[in-house]
Amino acid sequence: MKKTWSILLTLVLSVGLLAGCGNNDKSTDSGAANGGSDGSQDKKRIALVLPEKIGVNPFFALMDEGLQKAAADFNVEVKTIESTDPASIEQNLRTAVAEKYDLIITSTFQMEDALKKVAPENPDVPFAIIDTVVDLPNVRSVGFREHEAAYLLGAAAGLATKTNKVGNVVANDIPIMHKYMTGFEEGAKSVNSNIEIFVNFVGGFDDPAKAKELALLQNSQGADFVAGMSAVGDLGVFEAAKEKGFFTSGQDTDNTEPEHVVLAQLKGTDAVVYETVKDFAEGKYTFDIRDYGLKEGAVGLTYVTHESKTPLNPFIGQDIVDQLKVISDDIIAGKIKVTNALEQN
Repeated sequence: MKKTWSILLTLVLSVGLLAGCGNNDKSTDSGAANGGSDGSQDKKRIALVLPEKIGVNPFFALMDEGLQKAAADFNVEVKTIESTDPASIEQNLRTAVAEKYDLIITSTFQMEDALKKVAPENPDVPFAIIDTVVDLPNVRSVGFREHEAAYLLGAAAGLATKTNKVGNVVANDIPIMHKYMTGFEEGAKSVNSNIEIFVNFVGGFDDPAKAKELALLQNSQGADFVAGMSAVGDLGVFEAAKEKGFFTSGQDTDNTEPEHVVLAQLKGTDAVVYETVKDFAEGKYTFDIRDYGLKEGAVGLTYVTHESKTPLNPFIGQDIVDQLKVISDDIIAGKIKVTNALEQN
């Protein structure tokens, strides 16, 4: 009965929704692997331009996985372009345009400035940007209601903590991260009025050493649960949890493990990229703003909205999972309104 996260989310989205780089940049072209070497002129060509190298960041790895799956399923030629540094981002977009890709997909706030320059200069080129909004006539913007899943994670922490102290190790003090922090705080306080939440910022998305230091600090202050919200930095949070015996959670993919990483806040960037390519390949592409959350199955929490291959840790326990399922249903039904920090004045 179990389904993988990618398959489940792709099916939910498909049913529930509208059914060239810098000198040192790495690109992977799956055109030949999908028949692109012969007859490729008849195929739609789609480029995914990322703001950094995929590395160990599951957010970008999932996007590439969704692109490759769509290439196979819809007989399109695809190419993933990884930027080696911020200076190469705009160049990579312009290279994709110059190479005449039929659709160019980008991602995150890191791409916003470059896209706002390149898209208006090329009004006949379709673009998409994942995880942020760029309001231009030739751009589809795809966002997530991460705050809904963060609310569930916060509620889990508020119910599970034995010390009434929990923590957030956050990548940067930027608007997008406040969606996570605000949702987490609302969820935690909704079930535990005595809870105290520590928040520290790493200063980047790829610094496990600093993230570990902050997780250890929060644990020394009494936090028995520390949520990792720092992308690659979460690896440092996990390491700290294993060393000191506290509990933690990860982001985007199911990176749970039995002893210490007891939850994961999920975000289906793979299925969103897949759905974007599907619409384009099937001639149903529109330029609008898409918004995916719990209702669409695009965000979630392990054990609550999605099954996990990892056994449930007793720190969370089935009783808490059952309570969280009710909370999730109430969010979907509109009985619980979770604050979107990006919409606050």
